[in-house]
Amino acid sequence: MPVIFFVVSFCSSLVGAICGIGGGVIIKPVLDAVGVMSVSAVSFLSGCTVLSMSIISVFKALKGGSAKINTKLTTWLALGSVFGGIMGKMLFQHIKMAFANENVLGMIQSIVLVLMTIGTFIYTLKKSQIETKRYENKLLCLVIGIILGICSSFLGIGGGPINLVILIYFFSMGTKEAAINSIYIILFSQIASLVQSIVKQTIPEVSLVFLITMVLGGVLGGMAGGIVNKKISEEKVDKLFLALMGVIIFINIYNTYVFATA
Repeated sequence: MPVIFFVVSFCSSLVGAICGIGGGVIIKPVLDAVGVMSVSAVSFLSGCTVLSMSIISVFKALKGGSAKINTKLTTWLALGSVFGGIMGKMLFQHIKMAFANENVLGMIQSIVLVLMTIGTFIYTLKKSQIETKRYENKLLCLVIGIILGICSSFLGIGGGPINLVILIYFFSMGTKEAAINSIYIILFSQIASLVQSIVKQTIPEVSLVFLITMVLGGVLGGMAGGIVNKKISEEKVDKLFLALMGVIIFINIYNTYVFATA
Protein backbone atom coordinates (compact mmCIF):
# COMPACT_ATOMS: atom_id res chain seq x y z
CA MET A 1 0.00 0.00 0.00
CA PRO A 2 2.79 2.58 0.74
CA VAL A 3 4.08 2.01 -2.80
CA ILE A 4 0.69 3.05 -4.22
CA PHE A 5 0.69 6.18 -2.06
CA PHE A 6 4.21 7.05 -3.24
CA VAL A 7 3.29 6.60 -6.91
CA VAL A 8 0.16 8.76 -6.50
CA SER A 9 2.03 11.52 -4.66
CA PHE A 10 5.01 11.47 -7.06
CA CYS A 11 2.95 11.52 -10.26
CA SER A 12 0.54 14.13 -8.89
CA SER A 13 3.38 16.38 -7.71
CA LEU A 14 5.21 15.92 -11.01
CA VAL A 15 2.22 17.08 -13.03
CA GLY A 16 1.32 19.65 -10.38
CA ALA A 17 4.76 21.26 -10.57
CA ILE A 18 4.57 21.38 -14.37
CA CYS A 19 1.08 22.88 -14.50
CA GLY A 20 1.13 24.90 -11.28
CA ILE A 21 -1.88 23.17 -9.73
CA GLY A 22 -0.13 21.84 -6.66
CA GLY A 23 -0.90 18.17 -7.15
CA GLY A 24 -3.49 18.05 -4.40
CA VAL A 25 -6.30 18.40 -6.90
CA ILE A 26 -5.19 14.97 -8.16
CA ILE A 27 -4.17 13.35 -4.87
CA LYS A 28 -7.35 14.24 -3.00
CA PRO A 29 -9.92 12.73 -5.43
CA VAL A 30 -7.74 9.71 -6.27
CA LEU A 31 -7.27 8.71 -2.62
CA ASP A 32 -10.94 9.45 -1.91
CA ALA A 33 -11.83 7.08 -4.74
CA VAL A 34 -9.54 4.38 -3.32
CA GLY A 35 -11.40 4.73 -0.01
CA VAL A 36 -8.67 3.38 2.26
CA MET A 37 -8.85 6.17 4.87
CA SER A 38 -11.05 8.98 6.19
CA VAL A 39 -11.74 12.23 4.34
CA SER A 40 -9.87 14.16 7.06
CA ALA A 41 -6.79 11.93 6.76
CA VAL A 42 -6.76 12.24 2.97
CA SER A 43 -7.05 16.04 3.16
CA PHE A 44 -4.20 16.22 5.67
CA LEU A 45 -1.87 13.93 3.69
CA SER A 46 -2.71 15.76 0.48
CA GLY A 47 -1.91 19.11 2.08
CA CYS A 48 1.42 17.89 3.47
CA THR A 49 2.41 16.45 0.09
CA VAL A 50 1.53 19.69 -1.69
CA LEU A 51 3.51 21.68 0.88
CA SER A 52 6.63 19.57 0.33
CA MET A 53 6.29 19.89 -3.45
CA SER A 54 5.80 23.66 -3.30
CA ILE A 55 8.83 24.18 -1.03
CA ILE A 56 11.08 22.33 -3.49
CA SER A 57 9.58 24.02 -6.58
CA VAL A 58 9.83 27.57 -5.19
CA PHE A 59 13.36 26.98 -3.86
CA LYS A 60 14.56 25.68 -7.24
CA ALA A 61 12.83 28.57 -9.06
CA LEU A 62 14.38 31.26 -6.84
CA LYS A 63 17.81 29.61 -6.83
CA GLY A 64 17.86 28.99 -10.57
CA GLY A 65 16.54 32.41 -11.47
CA SER A 66 14.94 31.07 -14.65
CA ALA A 67 11.33 31.20 -13.47
CA LYS A 68 9.49 34.48 -13.10
CA ILE A 69 8.04 34.79 -9.63
CA ASN A 70 6.46 38.24 -9.49
CA THR A 71 7.17 38.70 -5.78
CA LYS A 72 5.93 42.31 -5.66
CA LEU A 73 2.49 41.19 -6.80
CA THR A 74 2.24 37.55 -5.84
CA THR A 75 3.43 38.08 -2.27
CA TRP A 76 0.22 40.04 -1.57
CA LEU A 77 -1.77 37.14 -3.01
CA ALA A 78 0.27 34.78 -0.86
CA LEU A 79 -0.33 36.83 2.30
CA GLY A 80 -4.04 36.81 1.55
CA SER A 81 -3.87 33.05 1.09
CA VAL A 82 -2.45 32.74 4.61
CA PHE A 83 -5.59 34.30 6.08
CA GLY A 84 -7.70 32.34 3.62
CA GLY A 85 -5.91 29.14 4.60
CA ILE A 86 -6.84 29.70 8.24
CA MET A 87 -10.45 30.46 7.32
CA GLY A 88 -10.67 27.42 5.04
CA LYS A 89 -9.42 25.12 7.77
CA MET A 90 -12.00 26.58 10.18
CA LEU A 91 -14.72 25.99 7.57
CA PHE A 92 -13.54 22.40 7.13
CA GLN A 93 -13.71 21.71 10.87
CA HIS A 94 -17.10 23.46 11.20
CA ILE A 95 -18.74 21.37 8.48
CA LYS A 96 -17.11 18.22 9.84
CA MET A 97 -18.57 18.87 13.30
CA ALA A 98 -21.94 20.10 12.02
CA PHE A 99 -22.72 16.93 10.06
CA ALA A 100 -20.71 14.46 12.17
CA ASN A 101 -20.48 12.41 8.98
CA GLU A 102 -17.34 12.53 6.87
CA ASN A 103 -19.20 11.17 3.85
CA VAL A 104 -21.18 14.43 3.74
CA LEU A 105 -17.94 16.40 4.02
CA GLY A 106 -16.39 14.34 1.23
CA MET A 107 -19.46 14.84 -0.97
CA ILE A 108 -19.36 18.62 -0.50
CA GLN A 109 -15.66 18.71 -1.35
CA SER A 110 -16.20 16.57 -4.46
CA ILE A 111 -19.08 18.74 -5.70
CA VAL A 112 -17.06 21.93 -5.26
CA LEU A 113 -14.12 20.33 -7.07
CA VAL A 114 -16.35 19.24 -9.96
CA LEU A 115 -17.76 22.76 -10.41
CA MET A 116 -14.35 24.40 -10.03
CA THR A 117 -12.68 22.01 -12.47
CA ILE A 118 -15.41 22.32 -15.11
CA GLY A 119 -15.18 26.11 -14.90
CA THR A 120 -11.42 25.97 -15.27
CA PHE A 121 -11.65 23.54 -18.19
CA ILE A 122 -14.06 25.84 -20.06
CA TYR A 123 -11.97 28.94 -19.37
CA THR A 124 -8.77 27.22 -20.57
CA LEU A 125 -10.47 26.23 -23.83
CA LYS A 126 -11.77 29.76 -24.40
CA LYS A 127 -8.92 31.80 -22.93
CA SER A 128 -7.59 32.92 -26.31
CA GLN A 129 -10.93 34.68 -26.85
CA ILE A 130 -11.04 36.29 -23.41
CA GLU A 131 -9.39 39.64 -22.78
CA THR A 132 -7.26 39.50 -19.65
CA LYS A 133 -6.66 42.25 -17.08
CA ARG A 134 -3.48 43.57 -15.50
CA TYR A 135 -4.42 44.65 -11.99
CA GLU A 136 -1.77 45.80 -9.52
CA ASN A 137 -3.94 46.99 -6.62
CA LYS A 138 -2.54 45.46 -3.42
CA LEU A 139 -5.88 45.35 -1.60
CA LEU A 140 -7.47 43.49 -4.51
CA CYS A 141 -4.55 41.04 -4.50
CA LEU A 142 -5.06 40.49 -0.77
CA VAL A 143 -8.79 39.75 -1.24
CA ILE A 144 -8.16 37.40 -4.16
CA GLY A 145 -5.48 35.65 -2.09
CA ILE A 146 -7.95 35.11 0.75
CA ILE A 147 -10.43 33.46 -1.63
CA LEU A 148 -7.72 31.22 -3.08
CA GLY A 149 -6.53 30.30 0.42
CA ILE A 150 -10.04 29.33 1.54
CA CYS A 151 -10.49 27.04 -1.46
CA SER A 152 -7.02 25.56 -1.03
CA SER A 153 -7.34 24.78 2.67
CA PHE A 154 -10.97 23.64 2.71
CA LEU A 155 -10.55 21.28 -0.20
CA GLY A 156 -7.11 20.03 0.86
CA ILE A 157 -5.82 20.44 -2.68
CA GLY A 158 -3.11 23.07 -2.25
CA GLY A 159 -4.28 25.58 -4.83
CA GLY A 160 -5.61 23.68 -7.74
CA PRO A 161 -6.66 24.90 -11.14
CA ILE A 162 -8.43 28.01 -9.86
CA ASN A 163 -5.05 29.62 -9.10
CA LEU A 164 -4.04 29.46 -12.75
CA VAL A 165 -7.30 30.97 -13.99
CA ILE A 166 -7.04 33.85 -11.50
CA LEU A 167 -3.41 34.60 -12.34
CA ILE A 168 -3.98 34.42 -16.09
CA TYR A 169 -7.19 36.48 -16.13
CA PHE A 170 -6.55 39.13 -13.48
CA PHE A 171 -2.81 39.59 -14.02
CA SER A 172 -2.22 38.60 -17.67
CA MET A 173 0.38 35.96 -16.86
CA GLY A 174 1.42 33.32 -19.35
CA THR A 175 0.71 29.69 -18.50
CA LYS A 176 4.24 28.82 -17.32
CA GLU A 177 4.64 32.07 -15.39
CA ALA A 178 1.25 31.50 -13.75
CA ALA A 179 2.32 27.95 -12.84
CA ILE A 180 5.30 28.93 -10.67
CA ASN A 181 3.50 31.93 -9.16
CA SER A 182 0.58 29.62 -8.31
CA ILE A 183 2.95 27.28 -6.46
CA TYR A 184 4.41 30.29 -4.62
CA ILE A 185 0.91 31.14 -3.34
CA ILE A 186 0.21 27.50 -2.49
CA LEU A 187 3.35 27.41 -0.32
CA PHE A 188 2.01 30.13 1.96
CA SER A 189 -1.54 28.81 2.24
CA GLN A 190 -0.38 25.29 3.06
CA ILE A 191 2.05 26.49 5.74
CA ALA A 192 -0.81 28.43 7.36
CA SER A 193 -3.13 25.42 7.16
CA LEU A 194 -0.55 23.05 8.68
CA VAL A 195 0.39 25.43 11.50
CA GLN A 196 -3.27 25.89 12.38
CA SER A 197 -3.82 22.12 12.47
CA ILE A 198 -0.88 21.74 14.84
CA VAL A 199 -1.94 24.62 17.11
CA LYS A 200 -5.60 23.55 17.20
CA GLN A 201 -4.58 19.89 17.57
CA THR A 202 -6.89 18.85 14.75
CA ILE A 203 -4.39 16.61 12.95
CA PRO A 204 -6.22 13.36 12.11
CA GLU A 205 -4.77 9.95 12.88
CA VAL A 206 -2.54 8.96 9.98
CA SER A 207 0.17 6.37 9.59
CA LEU A 208 3.65 7.89 9.83
CA VAL A 209 4.74 5.56 7.03
CA PHE A 210 2.08 6.99 4.69
CA LEU A 211 3.02 10.56 5.66
CA ILE A 212 6.75 10.05 5.02
CA THR A 213 6.05 8.16 1.79
CA MET A 214 3.80 10.88 0.39
CA VAL A 215 6.06 13.75 1.43
CA LEU A 216 8.99 11.99 -0.24
CA GLY A 217 6.88 11.55 -3.38
CA GLY A 218 6.00 15.25 -3.23
CA VAL A 219 9.64 16.30 -2.95
CA LEU A 220 10.84 14.08 -5.81
CA GLY A 221 7.83 14.95 -7.96
CA GLY A 222 8.40 18.67 -7.40
CA MET A 223 12.06 18.34 -8.43
CA ALA A 224 11.23 16.35 -11.55
CA GLY A 225 8.32 18.63 -12.47
CA GLY A 226 10.52 21.72 -12.27
CA ILE A 227 12.99 20.17 -14.71
CA VAL A 228 10.25 19.16 -17.16
CA ASN A 229 8.55 22.58 -16.94
CA LYS A 230 11.70 24.29 -18.23
CA LYS A 231 11.89 22.01 -21.27
CA ILE A 232 8.33 22.00 -22.63
CA SER A 233 6.35 24.72 -24.36
CA GLU A 234 3.33 26.57 -22.98
CA GLU A 235 1.19 24.84 -25.61
CA LYS A 236 2.13 21.42 -24.24
CA VAL A 237 1.52 22.61 -20.68
CA ASP A 238 -1.98 23.70 -21.73
CA LYS A 239 -2.71 20.34 -23.37
CA LEU A 240 -1.50 18.44 -20.31
CA PHE A 241 -3.56 20.71 -18.09
CA LEU A 242 -6.75 20.16 -20.12
CA ALA A 243 -6.28 16.39 -20.18
CA LEU A 244 -5.74 16.41 -16.44
CA MET A 245 -8.86 18.50 -15.82
CA GLY A 246 -10.95 16.05 -17.84
CA VAL A 247 -9.75 13.09 -15.76
CA ILE A 248 -10.27 14.97 -12.48
CA ILE A 249 -13.84 15.91 -13.41
CA PHE A 250 -14.83 12.27 -13.91
CA ILE A 251 -13.08 11.09 -10.75
CA ASN A 252 -14.85 13.73 -8.67
CA ILE A 253 -18.23 12.90 -10.21
CA TYR A 254 -17.62 9.29 -9.22
CA ASN A 255 -16.59 10.33 -5.70
CA THR A 256 -19.70 12.49 -5.33
CA TYR A 257 -21.88 9.49 -6.17
CA VAL A 258 -19.97 7.20 -3.78
CA PHE A 259 -20.15 9.65 -0.86
CA ALA A 260 -23.83 10.39 -1.54
CA THR A 261 -24.80 6.71 -1.52
CA ALA A 262 -22.54 5.60 1.36
